Amino acid sequence: MRRLIQARGFGLAAVVAAVLASSLSCTAQVSLSTVVSLAQQKSTAVRLAQSDVKKASAVLSETRDVFLPSIGFGSGLPAFQQVGFTGALPTIWDANVHSMVFSMPQIRYVQAARASYKAAQMSLNDAREQVALDSSTAYIELDAVQTLIGTAREEQRDVERLLEIVQQRGIEGVDPALAVLQAQLAAAQLKLHLLHLEDRSHALARQLSTLTGLPAASILPDHASIPLIPAVHADVAPKKLARIESVELLARAKERTAKGDSEHRWMLPQITFGLIYNRNTTLLNDINQYYKSNLPANNLSSGFSIQVPIFDAGVRARSAESAADALRARVEAEEAQRQNDVNIADLSDNLRELDTRAEIAGLKQQIAEAQLKSVVAQLEVGNGAIAEPGAPAQISPAAEQQARIDERQKFEEAIEAGIDLNKVRLGLLRALGHMQDWLDVLKVK
Repeated sequence: MRRLIQARGFGLAAVVAAVLASSLSCTAQVSLSTVVSLAQQKSTAVRLAQSDVKKASAVLSETRDVFLPSIGFGSGLPAFQQVGFTGALPTIWDANVHSMVFSMPQIRYVQAARASYKAAQMSLNDAREQVALDSSTAYIELDAVQTLIGTAREEQRDVERLLEIVQQRGIEGVDPALAVLQAQLAAAQLKLHLLHLEDRSHALARQLSTLTGLPAASILPDHASIPLIPAVHADVAPKKLARIESVELLARAKERTAKGDSEHRWMLPQITFGLIYNRNTTLLNDINQYYKSNLPANNLSSGFSIQVPIFDAGVRARSAESAADALRARVEAEEAQRQNDVNIADLSDNLRELDTRAEIAGLKQQIAEAQLKSVVAQLEVGNGAIAEPGAPAQISPAAEQQARIDERQKFEEAIEAGIDLNKVRLGLLRALGHMQDWLDVLKVK
């Protein structure tokens, strides 16, 4: 019985330890680099881009491997005695080797496939950057919202304290009943504001959970893992955006294909090499009686085939079609670059406005903080001159709570302005092609 009790005690301890470990894992902080890495691994867009890279690599190998020898082997065993002369040699097995030696259109197709492969790689990089931008934006906003929730709860305590003071002063007949109603309204509005912040936090956690596959409850941001977002501007030298480079490479691939199709009309020779070996047999046949001398058992032939295209209406039509595709791809590449330039201009305009808003919000918060310190200092010292004519009235504890509430509100406004500013900065960073530089810093964090 004693052993049974001990065993049950050990089992209970193990369960408690597992529960504690589970609860700790659920509340552990997750770094931004981990979130970005998991999001890139789970992203459907990234996986599709990876499959496109594999396909483009296979197409490149397919177009290039025509210059490598292809080797084939075949065998034919007779089943019944041959009767008469069929014209076919009685080959028991054969082997052949074929390869392309020279073809200018094929060389263009290899160049097109190589450009398509590079375009697929650029598209993969673009997909990874976009996922990194989405996950980073959500993570940074969630971190800021968590700070806002903490600030709102501090403000809630100040409002509750203010309500207590106003109610007590109302009972004493110092403050009117309207002051109590106003304090109650402020408490209700703050309660609603806190609910909105919590809903916003849950929505961002669910978004990150969808991106990373982590449970929403386990995503707790680590502020120290967020690197500084550089204050970029439009005058920063832009890099070639991966998306733009991908579109340009696709246009180049279309142009190489069109050039290859057009070269079929230039009467350029196409040279191929071939080698054939046959092993003849006299099994179940009388083939030798039809020839002056017996057929040799081993037969080998090789040579070069040279073909010169003269006229092919189908090839001409295909050449016109590929030329039109190349023109369209080039126009799309130019339009993509134009759209990115417009996006950079719009983000730059928004950035200037948000920079000013953030500066104003920061100054308001500093003023509110200075006013709070002044109120607290006056309460601690007291003016001591109430009876003197023209002296300012003694500051009440309600004024202190109101000053604390104002300071917290201005602090929240500064954080909200910072959220909007960081979103635009990250967007401009990506539009200028410097997103990877920031991600490299993120990996070091």
